[in-house]
Amino acid sequence: MKTRVGFSALTLLAVGGLEFALGIAVREHRPQMAFAKQAEPQAPKDGKLRVIIFGAHPDDAEYFGAGVAMQWAKLGHHVKLVSATNGDIGHWQMAGGPLAIRRTKEVMEVARRLGVTTEVLDNHDGEILPTLENRRTFTRLIRQWNADVVIANRPNDYHPDHRYTSILVQDSAYMVTVPFFTPDVAPLKKNPVFLYASDHFRRPNPFTADVAVAIDDVIDPTLDALLVMESQIHEGGANGHAGLYPADEAGRQRRRDEVRTDLRKLYSGYANRYRDALIKFYGEERGRKVRYAQAFEVCEYGRQPSRDELKKIFPF
Repeated sequence: MKTRVGFSALTLLAVGGLEFALGIAVREHRPQMAFAKQAEPQAPKDGKLRVIIFGAHPDDAEYFGAGVAMQWAKLGHHVKLVSATNGDIGHWQMAGGPLAIRRTKEVMEVARRLGVTTEVLDNHDGEILPTLENRRTFTRLIRQWNADVVIANRPNDYHPDHRYTSILVQDSAYMVTVPFFTPDVAPLKKNPVFLYASDHFRRPNPFTADVAVAIDDVIDPTLDALLVMESQIHEGGANGHAGLYPADEAGRQRRRDEVRTDLRKLYSGYANRYRDALIKFYGEERGRKVRYAQAFEVCEYGRQPSRDELKKIFPF
């Protein structure tokens, strides 16, 4: 598993040698285009699916991609989770380099448990913008991964980082095939299928479940992996407070149990909300029995998959 993270020189001075103790590579802050030009070669095809999932912060791609990511990984497919920012203001008590390092360490462990790869980009939390430089970075990442499938949240979202991460993925949907855009990485020969993860936002348009898939077989290890993100899931992230995750072990266990129950309800709620899509995908008998699910909408900007191709993309 390979994880990248970059912080500014001031961050390096602030956190001292902690980053080396955690085994995290720290680089000076530099323009995003220069960062992206340290390009890896395009990954070779080996007959397995190659999926890349973009989230705005170190927890977003994990929340809406973990279950399917683990199922793909178990079948030998290649999955990469990308955080567009380092999450360095996403906590009520701490911020800056120490928080970015902590959150990166958390998602590294999530990825290890899921059996996937993760990368954290060199952008401050709350500051990602749909710039040309960032479009190049996203395009390079998709090309380097040689992606068959790209997943992100929709741009209908309360958080600016979420919106702009989605827009950057959309803006890359055609450019990944254009030879002389970011020519330092070979263009993709076939446009990937771009998918949106489900959400509850209704304006200007609600989410449509083009496909829903069961995650029953991996629900418990998926929850185990997500619970590693202690700074966000137990302590409440930017909107948390000291009382959420008390110092005593009994109180902490109550919080862990509460969060696990809430996450289980989340994925159970998806199964109930998108029951019609599950029945369409699996048939009446099996579709009715699914207890936990994730749902996706096909983005009209990428390759438009047939029903048969969706079954190959989600072979579980």
